[in-house]
Amino acid sequence: MAENLKPENNHSSDEIDLGQLLQLVKKGFNSIFRFVLRIFLYLKKNIFLLIGLILLGFGVGYGLSKIITKKLKREVIVKPQFESKNYLYDAIDEIQANIEAEDTLFFKSLGINEIDFKGLEVVINRVVEEGTSETDAKYLELLQSFENTEAIADIVRAELQNKSSFNHRITFFYKNQKAGKEFSEKVMEYLNNNEYFSEMLDIYVENAKDRIERDKQLLDQVDLIITNYSKKMGSQDNIAGNDRIVLDNQETVNITGLFSLKNDLIRDIETKKLELLKNTKAIQIINFGQPQQVQKSFFGKKIVLIPSLFLGLFFLISILKYLNVKSEELKF
Repeated sequence: MAENLKPENNHSSDEIDLGQLLQLVKKGFNSIFRFVLRIFLYLKKNIFLLIGLILLGFGVGYGLSKIITKKLKREVIVKPQFESKNYLYDAIDEIQANIEAEDTLFFKSLGINEIDFKGLEVVINRVVEEGTSETDAKYLELLQSFENTEAIADIVRAELQNKSSFNHRITFFYKNQKAGKEFSEKVMEYLNNNEYFSEMLDIYVENAKDRIERDKQLLDQVDLIITNYSKKMGSQDNIAGNDRIVLDNQETVNITGLFSLKNDLIRDIETKKLELLKNTKAIQIINFGQPQQVQKSFFGKKIVLIPSLFLGLFFLISILKYLNVKSEELKF
């Protein structure tokens, strides 16, 4: 008989446990609701004080933004020539160290007699070009189609030169626009006033000009040979084969090779002229930017920061008052 009653007791126990669980859930929701209601009542009670603090904060922040001098910056994009990248970074570190040390003698040597070190800063970083792996894969596939030709060698050489010599951004931070402009110009003059790289540049320019003159002389000779060939096109006796000629009883000349040589000489002259145009300084200036205001994050602006501080201080005082009241209740 007792065995028959045992399952009924277990079922009743399960119903009791489920009912207790529902009660606990109900109490939990009621607690959350009361907590939200208390916050609502607290905000409702202090609504005018909170609005007043927000308006006061906006007013103070707006006033400070008008009084405090805004920071400006100028970005200069440069490209180091003649393996001068390490020199460029070391020189910028030297200038920044002298700014932090407020070394007026150093800047007088640069031609800057009056300098305000407040807010003055110089930084440099590499300009990273955007690219995708998919684009690189297609580019490599295109290069493979050239196989072992002279074209692929020229392309690879140009790509290696471009990838190994990135552009760099020098950023000047300052407060006075006129003084900042003079400072940035004097610094760029100082960077390019290096004796070692100046001598290298002079030698490079001289060699490039000599190369152009020699190419022009050789090009004139090739043009003369081609002109003579054109005049003798009608004479079958002076032509040996389809693409070879004999001039003044000398060895045969490959006319196709002459045209190829002429094109190579023209390309070489054009390349050297472009190099002379680009390589005028050790630190080639690509873009000397205009001054611009330093943009700060939204919460970093005083017009938003001051009201946030006021509200935070108000809630902190309220929490401390609440804890003080609760601590008084615990006293015996």
